[in-house]
Amino acid sequence: MPRIADLFFKTAILFLVVGIGIGLMMAISGNHDVVGAHAHINLLGWVTSALFGGYYALNPAKAEGRLPMAHYAVYTLGVAVMSVSLFMLLSGNPAMEPIVALSSIVTLLGVLVFAWIVFAPARQGIAPRPMAAE
Repeated sequence: MPRIADLFFKTAILFLVVGIGIGLMMAISGNHDVVGAHAHINLLGWVTSALFGGYYALNPAKAEGRLPMAHYAVYTLGVAVMSVSLFMLLSGNPAMEPIVALSSIVTLLGVLVFAWIVFAPARQGIAPRPMAAE
């Protein structure tokens, strides 16, 4: 599996653990004020990161080079900062709103980098890696 796919899968699991933790916190406390942050962590962090990892695992030619790593760095930073700042905003800290907005734009930039990767032709001369026999 390409390194970038492995990174996205591992990061997705971390987001899943945090998302479930917040879900449990809301269930135990009965306070669901941060449900928006919980949803963003699970959908953008867990699901979307896992989908990115799956794409790169299935398209190893697209997983090579610096651009996929830039995609990982920009997207993951955006989602992580957005998740924390959105949690704080929904917990009653209105000063976090500009940080939520800026990190949302960073997340969008990460998605646009991925769109570029998907629509750009695969680099020539990169043979797919053979799958390991089981």
